[in-house]
Amino acid sequence: MSELIQNAAPVPRHVAIIMDGNGRWAEARGLRRIAGHRRGADAVRTAVRGCQDLGVRCLTIYAFSSENWKRPAVEIEYLMGLLRLYIESEIEELHSANVKLRFIGNRTQLQDDIVALIGQAEALTIKNTGLALSVAMNYGGRDEIVRACQRIATKVELGEMTPVELNEDRFAEELETFGLPDPDLLIRTSGEQRLSNFLLWQLAYAELVFIDTLWPDFTLDTLRGAIAEYQSRDRRYGASSA
Repeated sequence: MSELIQNAAPVPRHVAIIMDGNGRWAEARGLRRIAGHRRGADAVRTAVRGCQDLGVRCLTIYAFSSENWKRPAVEIEYLMGLLRLYIESEIEELHSANVKLRFIGNRTQLQDDIVALIGQAEALTIKNTGLALSVAMNYGGRDEIVRACQRIATKVELGEMTPVELNEDRFAEELETFGLPDPDLLIRTSGEQRLSNFLLWQLAYAELVFIDTLWPDFTLDTLRGAIAEYQSRDRRYGASSA
């Protein structure tokens, strides 16, 4: 699967990635788990550049789930520090590359300086028209749906909409990914085969590709292979085959 299929299905507009395996990568080398996270940040750069080169329009990466707070405090603190470093060190390059950066997830649990950095990065790149890079930070799919329902309930209570006006399109407007196409392709690394509470609404018709590669070992060839697998599939959206 190292080559994209020629003259076949188009490259996916939107790729979502569950970046799994940083800890296992480090442990297999006798290193602390944080070494895997550090190496994983390099793989993020690879994925971003690869999507740009291959013509993918949107990339959403699962950086920190709402369940990850259960990890050891020292690992969480390192991940937050890595996020700070990533934003501060990468934002100018992302901006120069015309990348539009947004963060999705519940920001209420994040430290104030991180929230400020996120806001600055989003404001700087908001008018960019290249790759739309979404970083899921303190994100949970169920939480996103619940919070969308709360906003809709408030609007109904205030008389701003009626229950009969609610449909799938209107509901999607309350999700944090509003304005983006739903993912065409989900890639999960490390051999695990589950969604882990990621984009539960948006992945309804995505093609799922699970690969054994640990996230720190993710390369352009890995991305090409996953896209080639996507291109080989017949997407019918519930319709019968020809």
